[in-house]
Amino acid sequence: MSGVRAALDHFWSDARPKSFVAGEWSASSTTFPAYDPSTGEVLAAVPEASPAEVDAAVEAARQAQPAWSAAGLEARADTLERVAAELRAQGEKLALLDSVNSGNPLSAARRDITLALRYLKRWPSYAFALTGQATTPVDDALSYTLRTPYGVVGKIIAFNHPTLFALGGMIFPLLAGNTMVIKAAPQTPLATLAIGRILEGVLPPGVVNIVAGGAGTGDALVTHPDVKRIAFTGSLPTALAIQSRLGARGQIKHLTTELGGKNAMVVFPDVDLDAAVDAAVANMSFTVSQGQSCQSTSRLLLHESIHDAFVSRLADRLRRLRIGPAYDEASDMGPLVSRHQLERVRAYIASGCEEGAELLTGGGIPDGVPSGGYYLEPTLFAGVTPGMRIAREEIFGPVAAAMSWSDHDEMLHLANDVDLGLSAAVWCRDVDLALRTAHELEAGYVWVNDANRHFLGAPFGGVKNSGVGREECMDELLSYYETKAVNVRVPRRPARTEGGR
Repeated sequence: MSGVRAALDHFWSDARPKSFVAGEWSASSTTFPAYDPSTGEVLAAVPEASPAEVDAAVEAARQAQPAWSAAGLEARADTLERVAAELRAQGEKLALLDSVNSGNPLSAARRDITLALRYLKRWPSYAFALTGQATTPVDDALSYTLRTPYGVVGKIIAFNHPTLFALGGMIFPLLAGNTMVIKAAPQTPLATLAIGRILEGVLPPGVVNIVAGGAGTGDALVTHPDVKRIAFTGSLPTALAIQSRLGARGQIKHLTTELGGKNAMVVFPDVDLDAAVDAAVANMSFTVSQGQSCQSTSRLLLHESIHDAFVSRLADRLRRLRIGPAYDEASDMGPLVSRHQLERVRAYIASGCEEGAELLTGGGIPDGVPSGGYYLEPTLFAGVTPGMRIAREEIFGPVAAAMSWSDHDEMLHLANDVDLGLSAAVWCRDVDLALRTAHELEAGYVWVNDANRHFLGAPFGGVKNSGVGREECMDELLSYYETKAVNVRVPRRPARTEGGR
C-alpha cells in the first residue's frame, strides 16, 4: 500500500482529497469515506459538497465562461493539448489511484489513461470541421445559423471508469465554449478529484470544477438554475429521479443520459467457438471492470447446436481467470467496487439459483484473496428462461446468463423482449444473416464478429430505457451547442436608370 499512499500524496501533499473549485483546492466540513475495494480499508476522507459548495462551483464556472468562449476554438484546442501533456506526466500515478479506488485492474486503469490521451488528440478535429448553414429563402433575405455554448454544463459520471469518463466527458463541452462542474461518483471519487491536479495551471480558473458527493450533491447540481445542460452516466433509477426533480422544479434542461443495458450476444452455429468464447469474456469486461459495464453482453443467446460446447469452454475460461487485488500486476480481475455492489450481485446469483437456473461456475468468494475485499468469482448460468430476473434485469457484475434458441424469430424475441437496448453482438460467418440480425436487434450499438471496441466517430448510445443521446461522435459535440437562426433582410438594389452605372 505504500504506492497507494505515494499516489495520494502526489495529488494532495497531506493525503487528504479536496474539491477543485475556481482553480483552488477546498475541503468541506462534511466528509465520506473512500474505500480500497481490494481490502475493504478506508483510503481517505473525501469532502462531500454541500448545496452551498455546489453553488460556489457553478458560480465559478459561470464567471469563467464568457472569457473561455471568447478565447476562440483554436485557443481552447491548444489548451486541451496542454492538458494531454500534463496527463502523460502524471498518468501512471492517476492510474494507480483509479485502480486502488475502483477495483479495476491496474492494466485496465492504464488503458483508460491511454484512451483519454487518444480522445484529447483526436476529438478536437470534430470541432474544427463543424460548420453552420446559410440559405436564401427569398430574394431579399439571408438566413444563417450560429452555434452558441449553453454556458455551464453539469456532468455526473459513473463509478466504473472514473478517469476516462471525467477526462473524456469534458472535451466536447469545453471545445464548444462551455464551462463545467463535474460530480465524481461517490464510490470512486479519488481519481476524479485528482484530475484537478492535471488541470491546475493549464485551464483558466473556474473552467472545470470538480466536486464529490452523493444524491444531495447531485440534486444541487442538476437543479441549479445556472446549469443549462446536464450529461449523466449511470443507472436508470437515478436518471428517472433527475427527470422527476427537474419537472417538479418546473425546469426544462437539455439532458442526455447514458444508462444501463441487458445486452445480448447472439451466437450462430457456424462460428469459430474459441473466438466466440474469447469474445464473450471480452464483451463482459471481466478483466476490465469485473463485469460492471453498461455494455456488457450479459445474455448469451446460443444456438442449440453449439450451446453445450460453448458454455463448457466458457466456464473453463472463467475458472482460469486470476482474481486478486486490483493493483497486483498478476491479477486478471479485481474486486467489485463496494460492499453494497457485492451484496447486490450476490442477491441476483441467489435469485438465479432459486428460480431454477443452472450455476455452471462461480458465484462464490475466490480463494486466496484479502478477507476484507469485495471479491466475487466470475459466474455463468445455463438453463436460463426469459422470465428470470437474471435474464431481464441489469446485474452490473460478473454474471452471464446463457439461453438456448433454435428458431431465428424466437431468438429475436428473446433478444428484444427487455426494456433496455444499449448494445448487442452478433457472431455469424454468414455475412448476410449477420447484418440482417444486426439490423433487427433493438440496440444502439452492435458489434458483428467483434468484441467491446469503440471507434472514433461511431455514435455510442442506447435505445428504449438505455438512454437519450449519442457520444463519441459529431452528435455529442453538437449536443453542447444551442443553435440560433439569424435572418437578415437584404434590400433590393434600385433598378438602373438609363445611362446610370
